[in-house]
Amino acid sequence: MSPDLILPHGDILPVFASRPVWCGRRSTVIGQARIGAQAWLGDDSVIRADGQEVILGDRFWLGHRSTVHIATLDLGTRVGDRVSVGRNAVVHACTVGSDVVIEDEAVILDGATVGDRIVLEAGATVFPRASLPSGFVYAGTPARPVRPISLDEVTDRAERLREAAGEGGAEAPSDPLEVEESVFVARTASLRGRILLGENATVLFSCALDAEVGPIVVGARSNIQDNTVIRTRGEGVVIGRETTIAHNVRMADCRIGARSLIGIGCTLAPGTVVADDVMVAAGATTDPGQLLEGGHLWGGRPARIIGALDDGKRALMARIVDGYVSHGRDFRALQDGLS
Repeated sequence: MSPDLILPHGDILPVFASRPVWCGRRSTVIGQARIGAQAWLGDDSVIRADGQEVILGDRFWLGHRSTVHIATLDLGTRVGDRVSVGRNAVVHACTVGSDVVIEDEAVILDGATVGDRIVLEAGATVFPRASLPSGFVYAGTPARPVRPISLDEVTDRAERLREAAGEGGAEAPSDPLEVEESVFVARTASLRGRILLGENATVLFSCALDAEVGPIVVGARSNIQDNTVIRTRGEGVVIGRETTIAHNVRMADCRIGARSLIGIGCTLAPGTVVADDVMVAAGATTDPGQLLEGGHLWGGRPARIIGALDDGKRALMARIVDGYVSHGRDFRALQDGLS
């Protein structure tokens, strides 16, 4: 058994130590990934090593709609043995030890180090460059130690997480969608209804865009990253040009301006309006109808202003947009080569 989609990056294909125990529907592995023995990859899971290495130890379990990625320019991801990741979680450009449980909706961010014998509870966020010492349960945003934990309890939590995984959510087949030559839509993405993708837009692996009620409009040079889910139940969703929607975002019936970034694992409630030139920190949420004014970094649950959108952050956001335009071009050529 192998993932539904395997693609190289820079002519480098993923390497598996042995045949995976399971690979779910629309599972994707890309690039410089080395995956240990007895791996289990859930439905719509994504391992993307397109610029740096991803090294995953033996008995790695990746839950449905979860994502493992790198920071393209400078940080890979390294994970030890016997690590279990729940549903809709993100492991991003970080180091994770052995005997670790990362529960549903949890996020580990760039440069973080997670020790051995750890449980990261559901919905927790490990901030960039944070260090989590071994032997504790961690919870919250940012993740903080709750209590010590034994190896036996870690093993028990891992077994319970796997037992609760069940079947992944089956997405209906995509509707036929005409896009111009510069647009990339991953083969494992599901797009339904009235969707308009601007020039050089990118919709990555295992995204689900459901526009059967209201439309979804994505501006030129904008990117929607792996496992993001956008659903319309009323007025629809509009995303401005040169905007990044990061991994595993959830949103419905909202407006997002130009040159903005919605961080990993965010949830935008219906009626949210994000102005131009906004950065929303990973794991943030919004209240229904909330307005996020331009020129600021927003974060928290619900989101609040936590800083100015300075020149450094603006430059970072522009680099991400440029990088994903390039990724989209490369991925489209590789995907077209499979047909």
